[in-house]
Amino acid sequence: MSLDFGVVVPFVQHLGFSLQHFENGAATLHFAPRPEHCNSFGVVHGGALMTFLDVVMASAARSVQPEAGTVTIEMKTSFMRPAPAGAVLVGHGRLLHRTGRLAFVEAGVIAADGRPCAQATGTFRYVTRTAAPVPTD
Repeated sequence: MSLDFGVVVPFVQHLGFSLQHFENGAATLHFAPRPEHCNSFGVVHGGALMTFLDVVMASAARSVQPEAGTVTIEMKTSFMRPAPAGAVLVGHGRLLHRTGRLAFVEAGVIAADGRPCAQATGTFRYVTRTAAPVPTD
């Protein structure tokens, strides 16, 4: 069962990330990579994994203040092994510390076989959400 992010994020929808858990400083998301998310080696592209980790961490930060938006201030990513295509990847994020305006978060991506693929830490800023412009065709 996929949860609602609480906001529409077109890029997240395009990539197919689904929110599974979202509360008390923790978030879990699923990502089923498609062939267009792969690099020339046939594994998930590092940029797709970084985007997934970014969204997982932002979700963990927002889980304690869902009405707020978050923007990424900085992010460090370590790749431990290739993320195989064709199976669901699971991202777990955890809020480590927060101030009034900043969230310090970590996340990891686990392959279907239970082995870690990548991990990241990041700093996010809480921002007041404003109405987004309506996309036109």
